[in-house]
Amino acid sequence: MVNAVYEMINYPIVLISAVIAPFSILIVITFVSRGTLLGTAIEGGLIMTFFSSGISLQTDLSHLKNDFKLQDMIVSSPTSSTLYLAGMTLAEIVYSIPSLVILVVLAGIYLHPTILEIAILSIALLLMFAISVAIGFMLSTFSNDVVQSYGFSRLLSLLFTTVPPVYYPITYVPAAYRYIAYLSPTTYVAEIMQSATGDLNISTNLLIIDWVVLITVCVVILYIAVKKTRWKDV
Repeated sequence: MVNAVYEMINYPIVLISAVIAPFSILIVITFVSRGTLLGTAIEGGLIMTFFSSGISLQTDLSHLKNDFKLQDMIVSSPTSSTLYLAGMTLAEIVYSIPSLVILVVLAGIYLHPTILEIAILSIALLLMFAISVAIGFMLSTFSNDVVQSYGFSRLLSLLFTTVPPVYYPITYVPAAYRYIAYLSPTTYVAEIMQSATGDLNISTNLLIIDWVVLITVCVVILYIAVKKTRWKDV
């Protein structure tokens, strides 16, 4: 309530800023491609919204930890780090609902996904969201200043959602540079989503690799976040 609902009600400019981010790139890509990449751009907007929401968790956690000393109180209470993280993650989802509603409506109008495609898109997005949440949580436990957290949040969102081929197919990237794109987990999510909706033709073997890499990265990052981050030592 405090981290999402209260902020959206009392500071509408924050809500407007969150909505504009994914749509600005969507509009640019659509205009430049003359509408041919509209479906891919909508999927890119969903990826950016989910990933940015998870990463922004770092800034909120850092603010509550360093400015309000909330984490000190949580540590000394029966509340576990997992439960605390789950509550804050729910707040980030609530915060992103306006953007997600618009993007989902656009996806329904222009992509016409089947039930199976919706399931595939949802699973891929949730796995990526879990990765971004885990990264945000890890960084927040090491950050000592909310300004530093803002810097990390912006940098990671840029690196993972605008540099990789998220708003457009990877086929637009020269073959010699595609290995760089595959360093980002969002590339695998984009390939899965674009393949599911018919915007990208890839082999079954490559699609399986995408799923394996995405699931593996999610498991590893979550393990590190739960087991290796500084929770009671801060």
